Amino acid sequence: MTDNQAGTDQPKKKRKRWVRGLLIAVAILLLLFVVVPYLIPVPPLAGLVAAEQLADADSQFADVAGLRFHYKLQGAGEPLIVLLHGFGASLYSWRDTLEPLSRLGTALAYDRPAFGLTARPLAWTGENPYSSAAQVSQLIAWLDRLGVQKAILVGHSAGGTLAVEAALRYPERVQALVLVDPAVYVSGGLPGFVRFLAQFPPFRRLGPLLVRSIGESGIDFLKSAWHDPSKITPEILEGYRKPLKVVDWDAALWEFTLANGSGDLAARVTQLAVPTLVITGDDDQIVPTEQSIRLASQIPGASLVVIPDCGHLPQEEKPAEFLRAANAFLAALSP
Repeated sequence: MTDNQAGTDQPKKKRKRWVRGLLIAVAILLLLFVVVPYLIPVPPLAGLVAAEQLADADSQFADVAGLRFHYKLQGAGEPLIVLLHGFGASLYSWRDTLEPLSRLGTALAYDRPAFGLTARPLAWTGENPYSSAAQVSQLIAWLDRLGVQKAILVGHSAGGTLAVEAALRYPERVQALVLVDPAVYVSGGLPGFVRFLAQFPPFRRLGPLLVRSIGESGIDFLKSAWHDPSKITPEILEGYRKPLKVVDWDAALWEFTLANGSGDLAARVTQLAVPTLVITGDDDQIVPTEQSIRLASQIPGASLVVIPDCGHLPQEEKPAEFLRAANAFLAALSP
C-alpha cells in the first residue's frame, strides 16, 4: 500500500467510525424512548366509583351524541338557557344561578366530557369526543334533544370559548351569548414538544400521572380564582373535589388536554352576529380583566359589565351581581 492510499483510507475509516457511533447513539436513544416510559409505574387510583354513585338528588343522566351526560334541568318553556362550565369545573359552578335563571324559561347545565359526572370514554370511533369541534356538536345535539331551535348560551371561561365556537358555526341556533370571563385570548394546551411526545404510546400512558396533581394544585388554582378566597367553604371545596372520585377521571382529563390547544378563535370574534354580554370580575387573575374588556370591544355591539371586588368566578363569588347583569341583558332581548 502506498502512502497516498493509506492517507486516503484514514478519512474513510474515521467517517465509518463516526457513522457507526451515530447509529449506536440513535439506537440507544430509541431504546430509551421506547423502554424507559414503560418502566415508570402508573398505579391505579384507589377508591374511585361510578359517576352515578356521586349524583345529587336532582341529577339526571341522558345519552346525547353517543355519550352519557350528567345534567340538571329546571324551568319550562322558552328561552332555553344553556350553562357551560369552564376547565376543571362542572355544572356545580352554576349551583347559585341555575334556579334563578330558570325563572326566565328553561335552564340547562351539563357536565362537559372529561368533567363532572359525564361519561369519560377512553376509546371511540370517529370524532374525538373531547375535541372542541365535538363539544360544539354535542351542544347542538342537546338543543335537538330538547326540541329547541335557538338557545341563549352562558359560557364561563373555557365554556365561553365553546359558546363562541357554537355561535360562529351555528349562528342560526344561538339567540344570544353571555360570556363570563371567557378564555378567548388565553393561550392553552400543552407545549409543542410535550404534545409531540404524547402522540407516542410509551409517553401517552404517562399522561394520567401528569394530571393527578390537580387533586392538590387544583385547590390552589380555585383559591386564585376568587378575589376573596376566605369565602370558599368546605362544601365548595368538596363540590370541586367530587369529580376526582370518578373512575378514569385522570385518563379522561389527559385525553381532553391532548385534544385541545390554541386555535384561531380570537381572530374570528369580530364575525359574531348575535347579541352578546361580557361579564368579568375586576380582579380576575386567571383570564385577566383586560382581556374581557378587549373582547367586548371587538365583538360587534357587545355589552360589558365589570363586577367590583370579584375574581374569575362571578357566578360563584358574586351571584347576585352576576344575575343582575344577566337578567338585565336577557330582559332587553327581543321576544
